[in-house]
Amino acid sequence: MSSTHFGFQTVDEREKASRVRGVFDSVASKYDIMNDMMSMGLHRAWKAYTVAVANLKPGERVLDIAGGTGDLSRAFARKVGETGMVVHTDINEAMLRQGRDRLLNEGLVLPTNLCDAEKLPYKSESFDLVSVAFGLRNMTHKDQALAEMCRVLKPGGRLLVLEFSQVAAPLRKPYDWYSFKILPRLGQMIAGDAESYRYLAESIRMHPPQAELKAMMKTAGFGHVDVHNLSAGIVALHAGIKC
Repeated sequence: MSSTHFGFQTVDEREKASRVRGVFDSVASKYDIMNDMMSMGLHRAWKAYTVAVANLKPGERVLDIAGGTGDLSRAFARKVGETGMVVHTDINEAMLRQGRDRLLNEGLVLPTNLCDAEKLPYKSESFDLVSVAFGLRNMTHKDQALAEMCRVLKPGGRLLVLEFSQVAAPLRKPYDWYSFKILPRLGQMIAGDAESYRYLAESIRMHPPQAELKAMMKTAGFGHVDVHNLSAGIVALHAGIKC
């Protein structure tokens, strides 16, 4: 039996996906409000920066993995226009439904698929850009997911991984205090769920830091990887180009 981490807990690999699903089933309806509260609105700037780095052109094809409530899918769709395509995906049905409904309410009809990033149901060399924002840390086999993202990209295609990362050393103590004392209380007050936000804080600490994730992306087939630290490393954007 293989084991992996779920936050600070060690669990059977087969159990992790269902436990992560439970977290996002619980918070889906309050996800956007909590993002604004816990990041003090900064998540919007991080995503806007990601869209700028993507530098999409009309007609390009984009795969948005762990697309959730659709922030990036919406922004990408505006860049690629009617001649392009953005596929909005997530492994969690509740999150995907929230995103699909939001996009439809804004008049955006995008292909929306429930799928596992570790086994993408797309042909090789199908996309110009793949993005995953705040989703990689929840995946059991990150190396397998990164290899799949590389597979579906065209040669020279780009992968953007926006994820919580290792904060600069002088800020680690106050960041830990906020993460483990304040964040679960916010989760309880707004989403009625302290445990899911305690898991969030723990999962960030278990995620590979900047240099380690860069090395993983290179192993997966990305010849060049840039790392953009945002907000003193609270979040990092890894931008890789497929060989």
